[in-house]
Amino acid sequence: MRFNLSDWGVRNGALTLFLILLLAVAGTVSYLRLGRAEDPGFTLKLMVVSAQWPGATAEEMQAQVADRIESRLQDLPWLDHVQTFTRPGSAVTTVVLRDATPPKEVQGLWYQVRKKVGDIRHTLPAGVQGPFFDDEYSDVYAVVVALTGADNAELVRQAERIRLRLLGLPGAGKVTIFGEEAQRVFVDVSHARLATLAVQPGAILDALARHNAIAPAGVAETGSSRIHLRTEAGFDGLATIRAIPVESGGRTLRLGDIATVSRGLADPPSSAIRHEGRPAVLVGIAKRAGVDVLALGRDLEAELARLRAGLPVGLELAKIADQPAVVQESVSEFLVKFAAALAVVMLVSFLSLGFRAGVVVALSVPLTLSVVFIIMLAWGMELERISLGALILSLGLLVDDAIIAIEAMAVKLDDGWDRVKAATFAWSSTAFPMLFGTLVTVAGFLPVGFAASSAGEYAGGIFWVVGAALIASWLVAVLFIPYLGVRLLPVPKRVVAHHGGYDGAAYRALRRMVGWCVDHRAIILLATVAVLAAGFAGMGATRKQFFPTSARLEVLVDITLRQGAGLPATRAAAEKIEAALRGDPDVRTYTTYLGAGAPRFFLALNPDLPNESFAKIVIQSADLAARERLLGRLRAMAEDGSVPEARLRVSRLELGPPVGFPVQFRVHGPDADGLRRVAEEVAAALRATPGTRDVQFAWGERAPGLRIALDRERLAQLGLSPAAVSQSLQALLSGVTATQLREGNRLVDVVLRAPAAERLALSSLGDLTIATPAGAVPLSQLARLEPVMEEPILWRRNREMFLTVRADITEGLQAPDVTAAALPRIEALRAGLPADIRIVTGGATEESEKANAALFGLFPIMIGAMLLLLMWQLRHFGRTALVLATAPLGIPGAAAALLVTDQPFGFVALLGVIALAGMIMRNAVILVDQVRQDLEAGAELRRAIIESTVRRARPVVLTALAAVLAFVPLTLSVFWGPMAVAMIGGLTLGTLATLVVVPALHAMALRPPKAVPLPKAVAMPAE
Repeated sequence: MRFNLSDWGVRNGALTLFLILLLAVAGTVSYLRLGRAEDPGFTLKLMVVSAQWPGATAEEMQAQVADRIESRLQDLPWLDHVQTFTRPGSAVTTVVLRDATPPKEVQGLWYQVRKKVGDIRHTLPAGVQGPFFDDEYSDVYAVVVALTGADNAELVRQAERIRLRLLGLPGAGKVTIFGEEAQRVFVDVSHARLATLAVQPGAILDALARHNAIAPAGVAETGSSRIHLRTEAGFDGLATIRAIPVESGGRTLRLGDIATVSRGLADPPSSAIRHEGRPAVLVGIAKRAGVDVLALGRDLEAELARLRAGLPVGLELAKIADQPAVVQESVSEFLVKFAAALAVVMLVSFLSLGFRAGVVVALSVPLTLSVVFIIMLAWGMELERISLGALILSLGLLVDDAIIAIEAMAVKLDDGWDRVKAATFAWSSTAFPMLFGTLVTVAGFLPVGFAASSAGEYAGGIFWVVGAALIASWLVAVLFIPYLGVRLLPVPKRVVAHHGGYDGAAYRALRRMVGWCVDHRAIILLATVAVLAAGFAGMGATRKQFFPTSARLEVLVDITLRQGAGLPATRAAAEKIEAALRGDPDVRTYTTYLGAGAPRFFLALNPDLPNESFAKIVIQSADLAARERLLGRLRAMAEDGSVPEARLRVSRLELGPPVGFPVQFRVHGPDADGLRRVAEEVAAALRATPGTRDVQFAWGERAPGLRIALDRERLAQLGLSPAAVSQSLQALLSGVTATQLREGNRLVDVVLRAPAAERLALSSLGDLTIATPAGAVPLSQLARLEPVMEEPILWRRNREMFLTVRADITEGLQAPDVTAAALPRIEALRAGLPADIRIVTGGATEESEKANAALFGLFPIMIGAMLLLLMWQLRHFGRTALVLATAPLGIPGAAAALLVTDQPFGFVALLGVIALAGMIMRNAVILVDQVRQDLEAGAELRRAIIESTVRRARPVVLTALAAVLAFVPLTLSVFWGPMAVAMIGGLTLGTLATLVVVPALHAMALRPPKAVPLPKAVAMPAE
């Protein structure tokens, strides 16, 4: 006798009840212990390698520094591309790995980058600082707080104290300080005074360095101890520096008599942070992996309250990014939607199966979820955007097996079977068709689970959560549902004939309809083909999307000045925006980042490279309506030229992997002039494309420079070298670091420079005097000053120069649609390009194509898995082909639903459409297997098809109705809405097709057996 798990569960009732209670307790504990987060973590596969070479032009940085680093990295395994950003004195190379790179390999690859670049360090020009490495862009700070109310040095001291306290929190991982501005001690000395005194700048530099050196003074040994001798070396303040003797021409001068010694911040500054218009220092707190961010938020709030109480008077501590609050809202939303979906499922069960049967189905939900929570905890998963949505998505599917099992039991009870026999009937009748149907449904989600892309890594949890839920639901249906059915279902008061339950008016109408479909199968097939063609056409007409906009309340304002602009000019432009925000009731708070981007407080925030001509303002709006009003007003400011010296980009946060500008085209070529010419044509094509706005270049404008053409013969006569002139000018204009003041655990550079009146006046540059052995000589007698235009910034990708033309899109449109509209014009340009210049599509379209390619690459595996499961269950080529043919039947319904609701077809919706194939085939497997059972029992083909369809109609419709209604709450979600809409439409039409198209296909695919058909008087075999 074959083992019957349902029978075992019923006959071992005490053990089964114990397992139910154990699962409920373990599931509850697992749910409470699961980490909470806003988004699933995914590995940001990029690393930044930077180097500085003071005095070099952008072209020199590119040729002498960046090219060598790029060349060394081109054989790195899994490399996608290296992209380099060079400007005078600086090169920043971004190493980007392929999306398919296994996350566990990434850290090893970063070690190889360090090793490869370290191997060529000795080949870089003298004077190059670095290279330096940064691979920590993937850190997401759950909470960011701003400290204001004092100068930068005091704010940093307080931030250090706060950091030490926060590191002690149980869930805190990395705690980082942002906004520290370098302290400097300035030694301002007039070049005219130096010339008069015949003091070389080198003499001052030498004196500062010699009097600050630390050297051992020896050790004295006594009979009982060892005494270390110490000299008074080093500076202990500005007074010591002022008292340093400077020797020149046999004279000794006190430094304070010939120079002004003062303390301040780095000048010119490279970056700064302001919170609501005041200088600020930020502290970012990242949570440890697997930690509940809500618990971290509670602990952090209590600690911040204690820290505020201990702050000096005048200092303020404000929270500017609060992921725990966002997650709390997400979890609350999940619970509401989950409760709504559960209520819908229970209502369907109660109305269709009766109260007690409905209770049994409803009890299957917490049991299944308990198993899922246990598995999620074991796998190290968290409750975040993807897993929460997948749980709601699963809710519409995990009751299917329970409904089928309890419906089969109810029918057998109506037929007069005893409870135990009726409860265990589903195991022998539908358990294995249900199992293989469930596995086919899981296989439909397989591409997203194993897609080798950032998007796949981000959304891959859908497969694991849904897969665990569906397999757990089958186990619950065959083990626990029979036991609960025996305990809770009533015995019918009267026994009806076997077909009495299927002789109602609705069933007779269904029987006639199915019979017509079987008899007119050619018409049904042609109609199906026509509907499928319309569905594919409709899918092509939907709006395309990569990932949707986030519902978070932040508004981002990117401020970009001409390349070469300094931080003071950038600050002045930002202050105009801040003035517009001040006092606005729609603004809760705002923070300005000058010269760099914001800390990564949101997973999909695109990192910004350091640039003095760039600023970002992150605005927290009061609510979603306020966000949209604020967005409109700020975009109006950008369009009407309220900040004429800068380009403004106003945007929301986007979900999914970071993209940047939604529409991008990269122009690749060998020289900057050729790139500019073609880029202008691309920009004109984009401006002519409906839906684009704010078309711009990533770089392109040239910046003014001043070339000093030295008279080398004159220098030789005066005993000077070009390097000595450069050093003198560097010391007078920008300043040169002589030594460092040691303060606690910090080092403060001591910088020699000219006073502001001399170094900031470009018109008097020729009057600067250069000290020579023969006396002071004006610069104008040593060189010609020639104005030039130079490249302030250059971009390269895989050692090839490129210029990105980018644009935002009109509100309400989708980036792939606008890019597609621009492509005919771009293709016309491509046709006339020289051989060495090409145009590459970037932006959301490029990322979407990469993500979709990763999905489609797994289609053969998905189809192979489905075929294997179908053949294993059906053992028949014809039946397997029949079930497989039902896979696309949901596409017309999905397309219609998306078009009617005007929802975009993006990456997440694509996952839903792919999964529809498995869900529809699942019903087809159960129906086809039922026909097989009836044929093996002796029924003739036509009647077996009709009666099997009629008997399977109620569970098929009920499971589809439960799923469709459970998806309804998800339609209100920004992220899951398109997927839910597509699955509602696809499953609705797919269910109808199961009852109409599958019988017709069955009759067409299978030939009637040659055996003599049964007489009409013979009853149908029992289920």
